[in-house]
Amino acid sequence: MSIEVAVILFIAGVFLVVKGGDLFVDAASWIAKASGIPSFIVGATIVSLATTLPEMIVSVLAALQGKTEMAIGNAVGSVTANTGLILAVAMLFMPIAIRRKDYIKHCGLLIAAAAVLLGFSLSGALSLAGSLILIAIFLISMAENVRNAMKQQEDSERIQTTRKETGRRIVMFLFGALGIVAGSQLLVNSGSALAAFFGVPERIVAVTRSAIGTSLPELVTTITAIVKKESSLSIGNLIGANILDLTLILPVCSFVSGQALPVSAQSLAVDMPACLLITMLALLPLLLKEKGSKMQGLSLILGYSLYLFFVL
Repeated sequence: MSIEVAVILFIAGVFLVVKGGDLFVDAASWIAKASGIPSFIVGATIVSLATTLPEMIVSVLAALQGKTEMAIGNAVGSVTANTGLILAVAMLFMPIAIRRKDYIKHCGLLIAAAAVLLGFSLSGALSLAGSLILIAIFLISMAENVRNAMKQQEDSERIQTTRKETGRRIVMFLFGALGIVAGSQLLVNSGSALAAFFGVPERIVAVTRSAIGTSLPELVTTITAIVKKESSLSIGNLIGANILDLTLILPVCSFVSGQALPVSAQSLAVDMPACLLITMLALLPLLLKEKGSKMQGLSLILGYSLYLFFVL
């Protein structure tokens, strides 16, 4: 890829993620208001499913090609980036206040998923039993989302809408998600080409691509939510996406590959423990204090920086 083409694709990627993020968050916020479902639940279900598509595609394709270690590294790295970088950005730039009772089950399920993944991979591969437990956590999470949505929908006032407006918002949501995913891929590919052109070491480029590249949709959604003051949508998206990464993507990859997913020594020694530790560092204080702070955001960024230092 020539430098001129890389620059053009990079600019196109920026445009797509910015415009896509704007449409996506507006549509998701409207869906929450029109359905009477809280923004957190919409973020943890519909939005997280959409923004997790890149991780799902990359990991499943890697499993189909026999690159099973890449599948685990991609999913775990995305969770660590979502928490240690993107959630930290949210805490630094917008006030985050939560109600413990609304978040405690989802946070507990996410921590449990990270612990199960580590515990059932100690033999050097994610066992069938581990995959089944992760699937069970996924089903519990989805059931909890549906239960909360049905319960709170009855108590919420909905905005009046028409069939035409509903169709328009759905189209906005789909095109917004498509713009974020396509733009993110353009940014990753053209950004890697530009980095290589300017002499950035290949290993740093590779680690950045795998750890942050597929998390760009969550980053775009979070930044747009900051601008639009939709903190519940952003936090719900990040927690929901992380649960999907660990409890759906990895078991699916295991089933697709037809074998237990092998786990590298580095994943066991660094990646998985870092994922569990950073997840606990993010969620436990959030639950105890019922709010996020700039200091916690800085702590998360420091922890994520230390993780990247050991990886590099």
